[in-house]
Formats: sequence, structure tokens, C-alpha cells
Amino acid sequence: MTRTETIPTERRSWSVDWPEYAPTDITPPELLASALAHEVPDWAEAAPTPADVPDWPQRMGAALVPFQLDARGWPLHPQGRTGRAGRNLGRWGESAAADPIVVAGTGRARQLLLITRDDIEEEAISGGMLDPGETALDALARELREETGLDLAGHRPVILGKGVVDDWRNTDNAWVASVSALYWLPVPVTAVAGDDAADANWWPFGSLGELDAAITAAGRTLYAAHRPLLQLALDHLNQG
Repeated sequence: MTRTETIPTERRSWSVDWPEYAPTDITPPELLASALAHEVPDWAEAAPTPADVPDWPQRMGAALVPFQLDARGWPLHPQGRTGRAGRNLGRWGESAAADPIVVAGTGRARQLLLITRDDIEEEAISGGMLDPGETALDALARELREETGLDLAGHRPVILGKGVVDDWRNTDNAWVASVSALYWLPVPVTAVAGDDAADANWWPFGSLGELDAAITAAGRTLYAAHRPLLQLALDHLNQG
């Protein structure tokens, strides 16, 4: 599912001059200007280009990961060139997301809750985009409830970090950044897949290697973009 255009490390930074740079446009048909003029998907903003977005100062001030605008006033991916252009997300610039990581048990009995995403059919952390005006904590609890049936609104998670997610939809001018948080439960509880999840299961979580082995043995695949977030969770858990 992931599109990858290799950008040489020495040319990734926006400060490096690269006149020949020609990223691949991955804008889907429903987000092209001609389509937006007739109908705007309920998950997307109507702006056909970043020049049509009126609130860049507010977006920059609220961003999980700071970013800059180029000479045209277009947002630039915080980590540099991606090799991809256009927009395959709801918003130009940063799309803020919440990724709740739910772990149960300790030691050899420690387990991790993952969903099977119905869009890419891979095992992943439940999570998704923040709704307008929604806080990260509210989004974490909502996504868990919608995708796994777990109501952990009364739990106070450990915020692990904020960062850009290596999402296949990221482009030079539209990307996903996420708040990742760790919920710990004494024992696994029943989870029921819902919303964007095709399945929900608990997996052994002593290490990423153990998790990989279990998922592979079941004939499934771990969503690669979530590996760094899971390692953050393991690092935190192993400090105790």
C-alpha cells in the first residue's frame, strides 16, 4: 500500500537547492480542484490548493510539530522533501491524529491490543484524526471506543510523544502528525472491532521481535509506520 519515492538524504532538507526536483502527485480524483468544485467529501476541506486556506497562522500555532511556509505561502513537511506532491488527506499542512497504545499485564504475560485496519488489512494501533475542536485526550478515548469498544475515558494515559507519522498519504504539503499515549491495564479485557477496524486482538508484547513473530505466525503483517510508536511504549514500560 505504501508509495515510496527515495529522496537522497543530502537533498531532503528544504534549505538545499534542487531545481530539478519533481515529486509525484498522489492527489486522488475526489480531491482534485475540478471535483471539489462540485462536491467536497465530508472528511476533507474544500481548499483545492494551500493558497486557498485562510488560517495558516492559527494552524501553525496549534501544530503538534512546528512547520514553515514556503515563498508561495504553502506548508512544508517538517522533515523535508517526501518525493510526493498534492493532498491525499483531509487537510493541507498538518492533520493531527491520536494513537492510543493499550497494554495489559506485566512481564511475560504482557500483551498489546491491535486492530486489523480495514483499509490496508494490517495490524495497527487503533487511532485516527482529531475532530474539529477536539482535544488529543478526547480523541484518544473516542478512537478506542469506536474501534475496539473499550471505554477508557476514565483512565489517564501516559503521553509518549508527538511527532510526524510515516504515513503513506504524506506529501510535501500535507502530512499526519500524532500524539501517542500509553494506557496500561492489569489484565486484557474484551475488545470488539468496530468503525475502521476489521478485527481486534491481543498480542504478546515482550518485545517488537516477539510481537513480529506472533503476527507473522498468524499470517498477518504489522503496520510499519507504528513500529516507532510501539518501541516508545516498550521503552517506557521497560524503565519500570
